[in-house]
Amino acid sequence: MLTHAQVWTGVDRLAARAGLTPSGLARCAGLDPTTFNPSKRVIDRGSRLRWPSTESLAKALAAVRVTFEDFAALATGAAIGRSVPLIGFAQAGADGFFDDAGFPVGQGWQEVTFPGVEDTHAYALEISGESMLPVFRPGDRIVVAPNESPRRGDRVVVKTLAGEVMVKELSVLRPDHIILRSFNPDYEDRRIRVSELAWMARVVWASQ
Repeated sequence: MLTHAQVWTGVDRLAARAGLTPSGLARCAGLDPTTFNPSKRVIDRGSRLRWPSTESLAKALAAVRVTFEDFAALATGAAIGRSVPLIGFAQAGADGFFDDAGFPVGQGWQEVTFPGVEDTHAYALEISGESMLPVFRPGDRIVVAPNESPRRGDRVVVKTLAGEVMVKELSVLRPDHIILRSFNPDYEDRRIRVSELAWMARVVWASQ
């Protein structure tokens, strides 16, 4: 059974995994932004512990696509996970590392372990350069799930037919084009025709 401290630790780690604050996680789940605030975890001047409701926790897990089993692992610090192939972000645009569907293939991949990865074709990229600051820094690792359908607001890895690979936020998803929001204000947002896309995959985890 999870303790009060473990449940709230799980909420904080769940938010961090999604690149959000506890308030941002609540908003993402359609809840009042203060639902998971630290100030609400102990009430009556510290005399009574407050727990997140089952409904609010379920909505948060659904919003970031995390199972309760993985939440429990986050809460307790359990090392639940599986190995996924890893390459450097700079290599991702080269030929021979992905098939036409965006699945990892070929040689040159390392192996790393991440928790809560269900996609059998998932892989990891190690970030390089500063174009993704402040969200992702050089050396951060992201796990990408090519079998999951990206939704508006998701962080995604996109490869164009011209061979360009980028990590951005999917802000517009239309039948004929997408718009990708840059994390770094020094870089412009991108509008890309669907006909120009080789593939697009959802980022499901970040190790920072």
